[in-house]
Amino acid sequence: MDNDAHVADLVRQGDPDRYLSALYAPPAKRAALLSLYAFALETAVIRDRVREPMAGEIRLQWWRDAISSGSGQGSPVAEALVTTIASHNLPRQTFLDLLEARIFDLYDDPMPSRNDLEGYCGETSSAVFQLAALILEPSSAREMATLSGHAGCAFGIARIARSLPRQLARGQCFVPLDLLSAAGLDRDGFVGRADREGAARAIAAFVALGREHANAFGAAASLIPVALRPVYLPAALVPAYLDAISARGAGAIDHTVDISPLRRHWLLLRHAMRGWKQPA
Repeated sequence: MDNDAHVADLVRQGDPDRYLSALYAPPAKRAALLSLYAFALETAVIRDRVREPMAGEIRLQWWRDAISSGSGQGSPVAEALVTTIASHNLPRQTFLDLLEARIFDLYDDPMPSRNDLEGYCGETSSAVFQLAALILEPSSAREMATLSGHAGCAFGIARIARSLPRQLARGQCFVPLDLLSAAGLDRDGFVGRADREGAARAIAAFVALGREHANAFGAAASLIPVALRPVYLPAALVPAYLDAISARGAGAIDHTVDISPLRRHWLLLRHAMRGWKQPA
């Protein structure tokens, strides 16, 4: 299996939302997009693959070295990524900032505040949207930074909320402390999952924050050029995910929340074909 096929298969299995969105991009651009998405996936799951934070720090440093040197060092994903960075003149610093933000994943420190969460999502999820835009249409991408910011925060918050059971089981707390406090909880109370009513309030506040960014994205999404629609298709799934999480309530801390494959395909197809309508 060549590098491109390996990368595509990795994203197809590990990140179907982004994989399907890439299929709407021009064929000549898909390999580059998938290399970016594979990098985002590989760095997002480091916590799942290591037993100690130091081992995760070593993996993050390996990625820093690969990106800084421009050498994939034999890794199919890294080889594909460094090729994409060079051929599309992508800013290496953005990748390094993403890696720095991922250090938070390795430890059990709580997310301090809403502002910290938005900064974290900005350097991880939002950065991926903006880098993907630079791959597809660099001349238009520069005008999409604010849109990418909201798309990334909405998408990132939805992903965190969907995976709460896994995070809480290992002692992680991405829901900001200021939101927990407003819900009458602290970090230990939320991670312990004993106060179901408090958990429901915290999840409702977290979903509301996600909707705030989803609405801000949607208010300006009609301005997305047709050439950049594939980049932002994953954000079209966010309202459906947030609805499902909201409907689950406190149950979202027990079971991973998802939507049906049919609904996912329909939402992606509809927005790929029609874009986002101008709000009334």
